[in-house]
Amino acid sequence: MAISKNISPTAPEILEPQVDISDSELLTDSVESSEENFKLKKELGLRDGVGIIVGIIIGSGIFVSPKGVIQFTGSVGMSLVVWAVCGLLSMVGALCYAELGTMIPRSGGDYAYIFEAFGPLPAFLFIWVSLVIIMPTSNAVMALTFANYIIKPIFEYCDALPEVPVRLIAAVVVCLLTWVNCTNVKWATCVQAVSTGAKILALSIIIAAGASHLAYGNTQNYEAPFRNTHTSITSISTAFYQGLFSFAGWNCLNFVVEELKDPFKNLPRAILISMPIITIIYVLTNMAYFAVLEPDEVLASNAVAMSLAERGPTIALYLMPTFVALSTLGSLNGCIFACSRLFFVGAREGHLPQALALISIKTFTPVPALIFLGFMTLCMLTTSDTLVLINYISFSESLFVLLSILALLWLRYKEPERKRPIKVWLWVIILFFLVCVFLVVFPFFERPVELSVAIGICLAGIPVYLVCVRQANKSKKFNALMCNVTSVCQLLCYGLPEEKED
Repeated sequence: MAISKNISPTAPEILEPQVDISDSELLTDSVESSEENFKLKKELGLRDGVGIIVGIIIGSGIFVSPKGVIQFTGSVGMSLVVWAVCGLLSMVGALCYAELGTMIPRSGGDYAYIFEAFGPLPAFLFIWVSLVIIMPTSNAVMALTFANYIIKPIFEYCDALPEVPVRLIAAVVVCLLTWVNCTNVKWATCVQAVSTGAKILALSIIIAAGASHLAYGNTQNYEAPFRNTHTSITSISTAFYQGLFSFAGWNCLNFVVEELKDPFKNLPRAILISMPIITIIYVLTNMAYFAVLEPDEVLASNAVAMSLAERGPTIALYLMPTFVALSTLGSLNGCIFACSRLFFVGAREGHLPQALALISIKTFTPVPALIFLGFMTLCMLTTSDTLVLINYISFSESLFVLLSILALLWLRYKEPERKRPIKVWLWVIILFFLVCVFLVVFPFFERPVELSVAIGICLAGIPVYLVCVRQANKSKKFNALMCNVTSVCQLLCYGLPEEKED
């Protein structure tokens, strides 16, 4: 999993380029990099940061299956309350991460914060679970969702879409987006901007349709909005769990802090701009759904946006799948961009093979980390059990968010005088910490077997860490092998490791 300490980024074998860079363009790049430390460029501005957050959070969920919240609340009014409160809680969590991101301005998100507060083993467990479950599975599910909706109009009269074309299209889009992210950061942010615009346009159309329906006096679903509300703690808490899952991705910008221009200003600004926008869009979209559809119709539908489109003109039935596909494409692109930086940082710290810490001297992108993430995602596309792992994803993410917030509290206690450009009120951090505890503990009562398996996968990372990280430097053959792998990757991607600042 990692190379030994004596094969570090400063070793001569790695620092010396193993490629012929006589080409003028590459030579110019290498000369420019020698004038300042060679590292990933700060190319992301405030607009890019907002686009990444909005683009990742607003995926297929708001179009496909918002019925989870009303299923457990029982009423339209309580559903809207849950959506609004979930948005507020997500903003609180994002602000906590803004303090972490400006106090520890390193890419990697949770990995960097857990490493700083609790040391290498807990940080490795995060990257282990991300490698085995969270990142490739999330990307595979999004790719499959894109494929399903992009070909839905072609197989309009089929009860079930053919599996092979769906998986092939998913594999193609994963490879395409991986190539875009390898080639140019600006291209990746352009894809993100276009897809974000498309999804906001689609949601604006849905909101406008709902407002038009209400304007004609169709207000029956709002005449008694809290009728049939479920009052049990179990039901309401599960509804919140469903809603918060739809806001997943609010911490994604923290994974690329080192590429953000003026992160001390742009990180909190991007959060304060994007989170209210997303919350308002989610609430208004659900209001539109309930303006046109009865609550029972929402519960019976696995694709609420498609059910709403059936009430409109025929062209809406063809446009809506396209909008859903573009929405999912943007989320997938954003996740590929952000998640690859986690593997890059993990390799830089010696927790993954050093080859993943290489940066292309031609494109200034972490090409090996991007290709590795793409390969892992393609592996997930080969199994039919991918969707079963979604429950593991939500629990694992909640567990490590809890650990990151605990790291924030611990650093507040351990290093009270540390410079904090952004400082969140302590009671706000404690409130969100309690929410995270709830999200980790409560699901055990609902899915004890699945979550026990998730914990087992997490703990399986301990022996992997002991063998592949702690003991790796004792094996000369292993070190030589990893050094050869790194050299080959240098040749293939014109890569060099990041230079440390003086």
